[in-house]
Amino acid sequence: MNALERVKPGLPQGARAEGGRGGRRRGPLRIAVRVVLLCLFLVAAAGVAGFLYFAETVAGLEVPADPKADAIVVLTGGYQRIDHAIGLLESGAGGRLLISGVNPATSGNQIRRLTQSSSALFECCVDMGYDAMDTIGNANETARWISDHGFRRVLVVTNNYHMPRSLLELKLSDRRTEFVAYPVVNTDLRNGNWLRQPGILRALLSEYIKYSVARLRAVAGARTSTGLRGDMMGVAGG
Repeated sequence: MNALERVKPGLPQGARAEGGRGGRRRGPLRIAVRVVLLCLFLVAAAGVAGFLYFAETVAGLEVPADPKADAIVVLTGGYQRIDHAIGLLESGAGGRLLISGVNPATSGNQIRRLTQSSSALFECCVDMGYDAMDTIGNANETARWISDHGFRRVLVVTNNYHMPRSLLELKLSDRRTEFVAYPVVNTDLRNGNWLRQPGILRALLSEYIKYSVARLRAVAGARTSTGLRGDMMGVAGG
């Protein structure tokens, strides 16, 4: 049987040769696509697992049974946080309170009236922090305040979902101080109903993304802005 007779009927020899070369070209491309898809799948799976772990951590946060520290810092974002912080100050959980990230248009008297606190308490033991513009700014503003007063153990008051990122930024700004979480719980996350509440789910997801970015920045040692109003204005002015 000659070479022509060995070719399958109906399939030109040239077509067979071209098909073979095309298959060889497509092989590496298929492998590359599969590797990329696998990597994307692994990244997505890690992201979902990380988010669920973050949500579980936040849901498990509880206030200390006997909160005692040298001082207290509350990160602004709602008067409920400030109410809790002032209550801790009044009970003797700390000797001094910093309200960090106050809007420059808000006075101490306004906060005192809204929280129904005594003038004597504000005059002696409450400091207003107007310089912080974000969580990084809260951390740097708090670190300066701690350094000025020589505190070693500080209660941190903020919402439970905001606590992991707050503690991370505080420890990056001040590694010597012991920070004790005092979470303010607006929504109980332990029953899992938040998965069916879009508003809470969005807030948790947003905070998880911000926390993840902060972790990556910390690992990479990336330099960022201080988050302080004075520094930002100085840069803008320069």
